Amino acid sequence: MTTVYPLKFQLGPLEITGFGIMMMAAFLVGGWLLARQLREQKLNEDYAGDIVFGAVIVSIIGAKLWYVGLHGLDSLFSRGGLVWYGGFLGGCLGVTLASLRRKVPVRFTAQLVAPVLPAAYALGRVGCFMVGDDYGVATNVAWGVKFPQGIPPTTAAGLAQFGYPVPAGTSPTDVLAVHPTQLYEVAIMTAVFMLLWHWRRKAGWGTGALFGIYLVFAGLERFAVEFLRAKDDRFFGGMTLAQVTSLAIVAIGVFWFLKMKNLGEAAPGEYLSRGKAVSREP
Repeated sequence: MTTVYPLKFQLGPLEITGFGIMMMAAFLVGGWLLARQLREQKLNEDYAGDIVFGAVIVSIIGAKLWYVGLHGLDSLFSRGGLVWYGGFLGGCLGVTLASLRRKVPVRFTAQLVAPVLPAAYALGRVGCFMVGDDYGVATNVAWGVKFPQGIPPTTAAGLAQFGYPVPAGTSPTDVLAVHPTQLYEVAIMTAVFMLLWHWRRKAGWGTGALFGIYLVFAGLERFAVEFLRAKDDRFFGGMTLAQVTSLAIVAIGVFWFLKMKNLGEAAPGEYLSRGKAVSREP
């Protein structure tokens, strides 16, 4: 069993947390991976900045609004409180707006972001682990992790907030080990990233089809991990809201892939093609 305390420190008036650091890393790595793909195709690398800017602003707004929808208006100004599905939908909107603004075909943009998203997600989940958030149910496995200052702490009383009764003979203040579901997601989505990165130039699929595959993997991964998550929203026959949303994401992914796979290649558009005039070293 391992005990993990949150990474946080003061920088002047600001509190810096492990989650904030990894969120920043996720966007920076995402931008680098986008720029690398554009460089490979000798396209305008500035578009990577357009995508990241659109994703950062609107995804954070979406993640917060989803959280407020679940917990009420009082949570609007709480520190943290970001829900991935809200961030994902907001990010899709922000990236789509960037695509339309630059007159880049949306499916071309979708092809670019498909392998980037699982890498960014994995980094974000490292941040969750570093602050003790989004962990799993109590467990006795050797790799279980205790979060005595988690969100909330993994005490018997803290886990009881998710509907899990305090084990017999356990004090409410006892710190229990839980499944490190954040790390499970890191491992799975890192593998998904490696697979999609390998497939990013796969011949025979229409431009944008890779995004459908990403949606299927992302939905299945989250659906499976939710069975081990400490959650109090199992309203749908024992399934959580995230699992219901995951199934919808999988269905959309299948539809998107089938729609895109036979459409052939999409031209990048004038804005991206400007990069072809300048030869850049990899």
